[in-house]
Amino acid sequence: MLLTLDIGNTSTTIGLFDKDKLVDTWTIASEKNRSEDEIGILLTNLLKIHDYECYVDSACLCSVVVCLTERYKNAIERYLGIKPFVVSNKTTNLLTYKVDYPEELGADRIVNAFAAYSLYKKTAIVVDMGTATSFDIVTSSGEFLGGVICAGMKIQAESLKKFTSKLPLIKIEAPHNAIGHNTIDAMLSGIVRGHACMIDGLIKECEKELGTTAVIIATGGYSEIIAQYMQRKFDYINPYITLEGLKLVYDAHVK
Repeated sequence: MLLTLDIGNTSTTIGLFDKDKLVDTWTIASEKNRSEDEIGILLTNLLKIHDYECYVDSACLCSVVVCLTERYKNAIERYLGIKPFVVSNKTTNLLTYKVDYPEELGADRIVNAFAAYSLYKKTAIVVDMGTATSFDIVTSSGEFLGGVICAGMKIQAESLKKFTSKLPLIKIEAPHNAIGHNTIDAMLSGIVRGHACMIDGLIKECEKELGTTAVIIATGGYSEIIAQYMQRKFDYINPYITLEGLKLVYDAHVK
């Protein structure tokens, strides 16, 4: 069985594949102070509780948190006895990077782009709505063209609380109306509906530059909320595209 880990700024998503089937997923906090031993014990216990421990024989991870990358790698080696494949632009040559500085690419963006290229076989835009909202754009011939990075909805909500004297910290959820009749509804409309308008506009601008219509894939925790307010509907909502991409990268390099 293949253990896949997507280590993000806020949370770490873990997936377990039995051959081609994603059989289980877990989400844990990306605690920056978590030690190698804590990570190793946590992973071991997760697998043991679900009776997977004896079956996991390989691992693949991507990380955007530099301080956690090596800790997870070492913990997996020490506690699970597996040498994980760590995705980066240096270890993964499955795409042609048409960007100015490939070394700056986040590993999750590489994985998302390769997954879109492999799964959909068309020019695609992956809209990943996590801590940041990012667009990863890949052509039908496997050229990673770059994309867009902007503040995610959680960052927007936290910023409004931090930099104003009266606005509260709110939970991101679907707003009832475009016109908010109270402070919280007004904030939700601005953050959620505003985010949907931004994504709509950026997709239009990206397709204009591409000169073609792209397949639009949404992923990340806020995909279902945003989808309600999109004029240009997502072609696919795939919450596990990064985990699927990790498996595809692993299969291409290791198998």
